[in-house]
Amino acid sequence: MKNAINVNNATVPAVKKNNKKATVGDLIYSYKDKFATALPSFITPDRFARICANAVASNPKLADCSQTSLIGALLCSAQCGLEPNTSLGQAYVIPYGDKAQFQISYKGLIELAHRSGQLKDISSHIVYENDTFEYELGLDPKLKHIPAMKDRGEIIGAYAVYHLISGGYGFEFMSVDDINKHRKQFSKAKYDSPWDTSWESMAMKTVVKKALKFAPMASDYVRATSQDEHTADIDLATDFTEATIDYDEPIEVDYVVEEGETK
Repeated sequence: MKNAINVNNATVPAVKKNNKKATVGDLIYSYKDKFATALPSFITPDRFARICANAVASNPKLADCSQTSLIGALLCSAQCGLEPNTSLGQAYVIPYGDKAQFQISYKGLIELAHRSGQLKDISSHIVYENDTFEYELGLDPKLKHIPAMKDRGEIIGAYAVYHLISGGYGFEFMSVDDINKHRKQFSKAKYDSPWDTSWESMAMKTVVKKALKFAPMASDYVRATSQDEHTADIDLATDFTEATIDYDEPIEVDYVVEEGETK
């Protein structure tokens, strides 16, 4: 995987089809076999390509992103075995200016953690000021949370707790101030940020990620989560030499995909 590319490199094969402009769907489908090499067995290449094309059709801003970062983000999703921008809510490909970025949600992190085979269960929750909440560290750590049935008040923090198959457990709590400090330090987005539209989900993701740093996770989980919030510019000329799209042609968003096919 390269960090810099020239999509108009003369070594990239270019095939025009019926003198029509290439669509984003054409671009994605031209890499279907390449995605297949990264996908787990339970996601077929055809389904993944349809989902990816649908993700771009439903968010035209992705078509304004560089083709290299878009394909790179989709490849990250394939390598993690997570379907982007679906109702499962496990992963997203999000436009940040002219770049597409791959992001794993807290649901996706939990799914990847379960796949590691180390966890019995894991969950994450938001804590409100009127909930019954006890949190204590030290030699005898304690975490107790009883949500209020109504009028829960303002959010005061979030936590994640996991239990291992071997019998151990761990948890992580972060206050609203701690979570916002984390956001300020690590979030690269200056606009259209999921922190602005889904703060609770991003808070739960943050504590899940932090809690699992101390869990004995499989190397597959570590490799997958290293792709999170990652922008990858694929070298289309060398990494995908079988491309059949003319990259000098504008890419149009006119590819509509029907969702609902079986895996």
